Amino acid sequence: MTWRTILVGALASALLSVTASSMASAEVRIGGDPGGEVSSYIQKYQQIRESGERVVIDGPCLSACTLVTGIVPRDRICVTERAMLGFHAASYYDDVSRSLVPTRRGSRLVMSFYPPEIRRWINRRGGLTPRLMMLRGHDLASLYNICR
Repeated sequence: MTWRTILVGALASALLSVTASSMASAEVRIGGDPGGEVSSYIQKYQQIRESGERVVIDGPCLSACTLVTGIVPRDRICVTERAMLGFHAASYYDDVSRSLVPTRRGSRLVMSFYPPEIRRWINRRGGLTPRLMMLRGHDLASLYNICR
């Protein structure tokens, strides 16, 4: 082997190591997500879970955004002091009444994604209702790592 072959091999190995470590340290930051359609959030968070990215919750994560808690592994989620999770009953838009209508079936589906600690927290507060309930501060920090 020549010194060029050894040098090229060493450089390639170093580059691969740096690329792998930067991919593993990639993060997704949630800073003000109002939520939306459940299936798109399920797909989004499954992709994040598969990518190995870390999720930093750094502000409001409301409605369907909260599905992150049940799809991305807990050890890859951290929260800042600004983090808050907002939960409410699932609903659909009724064209006739032109309003959001809560759906028990949708709420059961959403609840099935949450980890047991989140489900217990919600159930201790009466379950999912149309009213937004917020998990933040000490209660949230007791469930997730603080971002460093």
